[in-house]
Amino acid sequence: MTDTRIGLIVPPLAGAVPRDAADVYPGVPFLAEGLGLREMSVAGYDSVISAVRGASERLAARGAEAVVLMGTSLSFYRGKDFNDEIVDTMRQATGLPVTTMSAAIVDALRAVGVARPAVASAYTAEVHGRLLRFLAQEGLDVAGSAHLSISSIDEVHTVDDDTVHDLAVQAAEDPGFDGILISCGGLQTARAVTALEESYGVPVVSSPLAGLWAAVRLVRPEVAGTHGSRLFRVPA
Repeated sequence: MTDTRIGLIVPPLAGAVPRDAADVYPGVPFLAEGLGLREMSVAGYDSVISAVRGASERLAARGAEAVVLMGTSLSFYRGKDFNDEIVDTMRQATGLPVTTMSAAIVDALRAVGVARPAVASAYTAEVHGRLLRFLAQEGLDVAGSAHLSISSIDEVHTVDDDTVHDLAVQAAEDPGFDGILISCGGLQTARAVTALEESYGVPVVSSPLAGLWAAVRLVRPEVAGTHGSRLFRVPA
């Protein structure tokens, strides 16, 4: 149990703390602020990205001791340099440790030793392509990929565990991958990650789990998450 409050900027307007948070870090209090994103598209991201500064400031005012921008595509859609700019903006606005979900997936892949991930995402072809370019800019060599072609924020929250699992299996059809990445903070991935690691014997990183892992490590790296995947067994 810890009293450290961690702020999460989430895409939906309601600003609810992701469901995985209480399961993976039951002793950590999370705060959330919503951006009002309705569609996972360039136009959708452009319509809300300027609100990240204000959301960061509100979380700091509510007592957050670290802030994370959840919603992977919000921070990778304009590339690595733009993601770095968002981190700088959040840090300047709050004076706190900050990161983004895009940075989190890269940090998580590196932490578990993945250099050639098979990549599964919820996104449309355009946004998925931008994800692959971002990963290449970060020095990762994508071995194969698949996507669901979803743009609606509401729709992505209805995707079930079996669909996530099967999508990752499709992405992993190309040989040579040394891990699997499942990208999109709105997907439920906890069960799929466990099953995929058991099936393939390689690390599996997902946006929701990596985002929470990175958030807690900003200020309380000694606090262990309860998920059994390889990421949560990486030493602090």
